[in-house]
Amino acid sequence: MRLSITDKCNYRCLYCMPEEGIPDVGHENVLRYEELETIVGAATELGIKKFRLTGGEPLVRKGIVDFVRRLKEISGVEQLTMTTNGALLGDLALPLKRAGLDRVNISLDSLRHSRFREITRLGNLDDVYAGINAATEAGLTPIKLNVVVMKGMNDDEIIDFVQLTMQHPFEVRFIELMPFSGNESISGRYISREEMLEKLPALRPLTVPLEESGVAELYTYPGARGQIGFISPLSHCFCSTCNKVRVTSDGKLKTCLHSNQEYDLKTALRIEEKKGMTRKDAVKKAIQEGVLAKEERHHLVPGQKSVDRNMNKIGG
Repeated sequence: MRLSITDKCNYRCLYCMPEEGIPDVGHENVLRYEELETIVGAATELGIKKFRLTGGEPLVRKGIVDFVRRLKEISGVEQLTMTTNGALLGDLALPLKRAGLDRVNISLDSLRHSRFREITRLGNLDDVYAGINAATEAGLTPIKLNVVVMKGMNDDEIIDFVQLTMQHPFEVRFIELMPFSGNESISGRYISREEMLEKLPALRPLTVPLEESGVAELYTYPGARGQIGFISPLSHCFCSTCNKVRVTSDGKLKTCLHSNQEYDLKTALRIEEKKGMTRKDAVKKAIQEGVLAKEERHHLVPGQKSVDRNMNKIGG
């Protein structure tokens, strides 16, 4: 289960939202930490064991370290991870590890300072490098680096990213550009997994349990310390093995990233408790309803808009 704890972000990435940004959902509409804890408690009782904190950018929300500590204390939470842009991780990596965070995925779409700034519009690559170093030293490992590959923008850096796995035990994950509301202007920059693989003839596939690989197809170079993953929702639909659900910052359960179907958890969280029906029971019922109706597959094709929400309002 991926929990988006805020829709706010300190970046304005090209593939996520327009340059001017978008109105936030409003403080009064964002789930309180206590409500998120209730959701996690309900989810664990239904058998969900792994949780990921996302945003927006999760590290911009105040109180994140204490929230991580409280989540990790919930019975049944076996793994707690986070997807972050890494800009604030330099100061927070060690406190987060001590609070119970297991590891991080860090978004990194370019290794070149000027290009990184162009893609993120607001980011400083040095901040991310500091975050990666701090996460490594704190033991938030294995670190996964998420790279959204865009034709004519950063696809010439694919080999540079692969070189990182020769020197470091990172998993570099090349992600196909997905269509979302707000990124229509770059839809023509889509590049498929096959086109990426053509640049890397020496890659060798890895066979790993689904529990470990998730939706990524894993490869490695002989002698590399790390590995390469490809996440290819457009060219290679992986819906049959997808076991993810998402909770948006305003309390909606999404069983597919690319569907407009949502299930209301906030109403369940704020019901007046009655005899025989607690808020946790109501949340469990809503989660079950969503999971049992989980889409058989998405219907993405390159250049097609998928959902009405911007990516930052869904959660990565």
